[in-house]
Amino acid sequence: MIAPFDAAPDHDATPIAFVTKSSWPAVRDALPQQAQQFAAANNYQGKPGEFLTLPAAGGSIGQVLFGLDEPGAKAADPFRAGQLPKLLPPGNYRFANAPHDLRLATLAFAFGSYKFGRYRKGKDEPPAVRLVPPIGLDQAEIDRIVAATTLARDLINTPANDMGPEQLQQAAEELAARYGAECRCVIGDELEQGFPLIHAVGMASVRAPRLIDLTWGDPDDPKVTLVGKGVCFDSGGLDLKPSSAMLIMKKDMGGAANVLALAQMIMDAKLKLRLRVLIPAVENAVGGAAMRPLDVFRSRKGMSVEIGNTDAEGRLVLADALAYADEDKPELLIDLGTLTGAARVALGPDLPPFYTSDDTLAHELARCAAAENDPLWRMPLWAPYDSWLDSKVADLNNAPSGGFAGSITCALFLQRFVEAAQHWLHVDIYGWTPKPKPGRPEGGECQAARALYKLLSERYG
Repeated sequence: MIAPFDAAPDHDATPIAFVTKSSWPAVRDALPQQAQQFAAANNYQGKPGEFLTLPAAGGSIGQVLFGLDEPGAKAADPFRAGQLPKLLPPGNYRFANAPHDLRLATLAFAFGSYKFGRYRKGKDEPPAVRLVPPIGLDQAEIDRIVAATTLARDLINTPANDMGPEQLQQAAEELAARYGAECRCVIGDELEQGFPLIHAVGMASVRAPRLIDLTWGDPDDPKVTLVGKGVCFDSGGLDLKPSSAMLIMKKDMGGAANVLALAQMIMDAKLKLRLRVLIPAVENAVGGAAMRPLDVFRSRKGMSVEIGNTDAEGRLVLADALAYADEDKPELLIDLGTLTGAARVALGPDLPPFYTSDDTLAHELARCAAAENDPLWRMPLWAPYDSWLDSKVADLNNAPSGGFAGSITCALFLQRFVEAAQHWLHVDIYGWTPKPKPGRPEGGECQAARALYKLLSERYG
C-alpha cells in the first residue's frame, strides 16, 4: 500500500465536514439553500457513519458530509473516519473541521485505505482517494505508524506458502538493513542443543525452523527486548486442528509481524534504547519427525517439558526465546503471540489480554492503549493456577488438562522462563480482524504495537 496522503494545496482538495446528529441542524442551516434541499431530499441526519456528497454548481462534488459518534457515546469509535476511503469517489480531500480526535481520525483514514494487493493486478497503483495532511499534526509520526501497520498487515496476510520461516527471516533482514541493525539466525539442527523446544516444534516441517536475532541501538542505552511468536503455519501437529480452526493459521506468526512493526517504529523514531528482537520462526507441521503427545523435551532453561498437546506449540517456542532473552537481563522484556483461543473466548478478537506483575507498567500501558485506540485489557497472573502446570514425569506440562483459564495458564507457563529481566510483559494477541470495521479491514491486524510504541516513546523518546 502507498500511504494515502497528498501534498495538494487545500483549494485543490474537496472538504470533508464532520457532523454529529446533534450538531447537524446547525451545520445544515449554515449551508446554501440548494445544499440544504439536497440534504433534505436524501434524508441526511448526521448519524454515525452516514455519508453524503453535496454537489457544486458545476456538477462536481462541492463538499462531503460525514457523521461521527456523539462525544462520550457508549460505543463511540475513534476510527469512524476510517470508513471514508471506501466511500469517497477518487480524488483529493481535506478535513474541513476537526473531528473529535484529529490524529486518530487521520490514522484511521490511512488504515482504512489499506489493501492487500500482492496477488492482484495493479497492486502498485496509488490510492485513488488521498487526504491532504491536516495542519498541526506530526506527519512524520503519522507516516511512521502507517508504514509499520502496513508491514504487520502485509506479513500476516501473506499466505503460508510465501511466508515460511525463511521469508520471515528475510523480512527481518530487510528491516535490519534499512536501519543499520544487525541480524543473525540459528537455523535447523543448530537449534537442537541451545534451543531444543524451538527445534522440537519445527522439526517435522521441510522448512527449517530458526531463531531470528536482531539488535539495534547504542549498547549503553537501556535494553528493551521484543519476542514474537513466529509460527508461520499451525496445523496443530499430531493433535491436528479441525479444518475450520486451521483456515486462518497463516496468521499464527502475528506476534512476529507485530514485533517487527514495533521495531520499525522504534528504529525509525531513533528512540534511545538498545533494541533486541527475537523471533522463533517455525512451521508446526505433521510428519514422521513431529513431536508426539507426552513426549518430553529439555528446554533452554534446563527445565523439562512434557507435551500435553502438540497444538500448544507457541508457548514452547516462546519459552526458549524468552529464556535466551532473559540471559541478557533486559530492563524491559515484552513478548507478543497469537497464543490461545481462551483469550478470544474471554475478550473477543478486538481486545487482547496482557499480563505483568508490574502495576506501574500495567497502568501506563492501559493508558497508552486507550490513547491510541489500540485496546488492551490486563488479566491476572493468578498464582494458584500455577500448580496446574505440574507434570508427573517432567518439570512442567505445556497444556494442562481441564480446559479452564487457558490464557492465564499459558502466561504462567511463560513466566517460568523469565527471572532476570527487570520488567516482563506478555500480550496474547489475535492479529486478525474477522469482520471489517472502520479503519480495520478484514484480515491481518496490527495489535498492541501502537500502544507499546507510545509507551516506549514516553520512556525512551
